[in-house]
Amino acid sequence: MLSLIVVAMVTVAAGFVVWANDKRHAKYGISMPAGVALAVGMLSWIILMAAGLGYQPGLTWIPWILPMALGTGAGAAAVLYLGKHRTSQDTARLTAILRL
Repeated sequence: MLSLIVVAMVTVAAGFVVWANDKRHAKYGISMPAGVALAVGMLSWIILMAAGLGYQPGLTWIPWILPMALGTGAGAAAVLYLGKHRTSQDTARLTAILRL
């Protein structure tokens, strides 16, 4: 159970770091990348533990490292997609408003 808590704390922290490093972070909330990272990290931890990959000799790192990496990657992917998508949507809406 301790590994779940560590995974949750690290993925949330990584989500905040991803948000802080994005130049378009004003387009979405601060909790979006942290929430995505947390959800993916926790879900992958649950799946890995249910698959029996936890607490076995030689495989102990999998339920610790892999969910953190997957969560961080998902948070970064969400930021890249959402930042780009929201910027183009906002620009299109502003252009439409200014043409009136």
